[in-house]
Amino acid sequence: MDPMTAILCVAAGGAIAAAGIALHAIRRRNMQHWIGECLRQQWRSRRSAQDGTVHVLICIADHFEPAWGNPSQEEADERVTAWLDEYPKNLGRFRDSDGRPPQHTFFYPIDQYNEKNVDAIGELCAQGFGEVEVHLHHDNDTAENLERMLNHFAGVFAEQHGLLGRWADGSPAYGFVHGNWSLDNSRPDGKWCGVTNELAVLERTGCYADFTLPSAPDATQTRTVNQVYYAKGRDGCCKAHDRGTRVAVGGAETEGLMIVQGPLRLWWPKGSMKPRIENGCVQSGQPATMERLDQWMRAGVHVPGREDWVFVKLHTHGAKESNRRVLLGEAGIAFHEALANRAAQDVRFQYHYVTAREMYNLAKSAESGWKGSVNDGRNYLVSAPKRKNCQQTSFSGEKLWNKPQGPFGQPDTNESERRVRSA
Repeated sequence: MDPMTAILCVAAGGAIAAAGIALHAIRRRNMQHWIGECLRQQWRSRRSAQDGTVHVLICIADHFEPAWGNPSQEEADERVTAWLDEYPKNLGRFRDSDGRPPQHTFFYPIDQYNEKNVDAIGELCAQGFGEVEVHLHHDNDTAENLERMLNHFAGVFAEQHGLLGRWADGSPAYGFVHGNWSLDNSRPDGKWCGVTNELAVLERTGCYADFTLPSAPDATQTRTVNQVYYAKGRDGCCKAHDRGTRVAVGGAETEGLMIVQGPLRLWWPKGSMKPRIENGCVQSGQPATMERLDQWMRAGVHVPGREDWVFVKLHTHGAKESNRRVLLGEAGIAFHEALANRAAQDVRFQYHYVTAREMYNLAKSAESGWKGSVNDGRNYLVSAPKRKNCQQTSFSGEKLWNKPQGPFGQPDTNESERRVRSA
C-alpha cells in the first residue's frame, strides 16, 4: 500500500470511529429523536435576529416536593418554612419591567399532599410571590382513577386552600407537570404513568396547559422542541404530544391541550470544546446566569406573529436544600440583579416575571391577535386565584381514588441526570 492510500485509510477509519462515538453519545442521552429539529431551529435563528424591543417572559415551574428523598415530616416542614422565610427576605426587593416581584409557580405533588404545607405555600403566594399548580407522580394507573384524583384535588386546592385560577364559568383551572416526565404514558418501558390518552383526562378535569417539557435527556422528550402548541390525545395511543399544532397569532381554535415547552438547545460554553444540552433546569451546579439567559432567548420559544414575546419556561426541584440555595441564595440574587442591570442599560430589553397561568394567558392573548401589554394580558382568559373568597370544606383526607398497583408517589428519580452535560 502506497503512503497516500495508507493516510486516507487511517483518516477514514478515524472518521468512522468518531462518528460511532458521536452516535453512541447521542443515543445514550436519547437525543436521536429531537436533535435534528433542534439543530435546524438553531441554524434558522442565526439568520433571523430579533429587532426592536424584546419582552422576555420568565416562568419557573417548580416540581416542589417537600417529601423529596423521604424525609421525616419535620424535615419536610422545615423545607417549606425555609421558603417562607428566604423568598421574601432575599428576592422581595426585586421588580421586573412591570414593577412586579419575582414569581414562582409551585407545582405541588398531589400524591404527597400535606394540608399544612399547601396552606403555608399558599400564604407565600398570597404575599404576591407566585401561585400553586398541580404535580403528580403515578404508576400503573387508570384513566378513571386519574380523573377522580384530579377532580378531587382541583377542588381541594381551589376551595379549601383558595388556590388555582378559574375559568369563566367559575370552575377551577390548573396547570400540570407530570412526575418523572412521563406525560401521556410516554416512557418506552411504560412506567410512571399507565394512562394512555392522559391528555384527554387532563382537559376534562380543568387543566389549561401542561408544563412538563423539556424532559431531555430523558427518553420521554418529544420530537417537537421549543414550541407552544396543542396536542390532542388519542385512545390507545401513548405520547400523543410528540407532535401537535402550533399556537399562532390568528390561528384557528384548535382541539387539544396546550403544551408549553421550555428551552432546549445545544451550546458550547466558553472554553469548552464539547457541546452541552441546555434544558432550562435551574438547580445545584446549574444556577441561572446571563450567559444561560442568552441561550434561553435564542431557543426562541414564541407564538408566531408575536416574536417580540419570548417564552422562557424554566424548571427546578426547589424544595431540595441544595437547589433552594441556588434559587434563593447568592446565585439567585445575582441573577435578578443582572436582569435589572441589563434592562437599565438596554431600553429594548424588557423582562417580566410570570406564573404558569399568566404564561398560558399570554399565549392565548397572542393567539387571538390581542395587542395589549404583557402586564394587561396576565389574566386574559383564566382569572387569578382569589384567596379572600376561599371557603373551607369538610375535606378530612378521605381518598376518592384508588392507589394504583406498583410504585406510587415516588419523587422524580432522574433529577441528577438532567444537568447540563456534554453531548
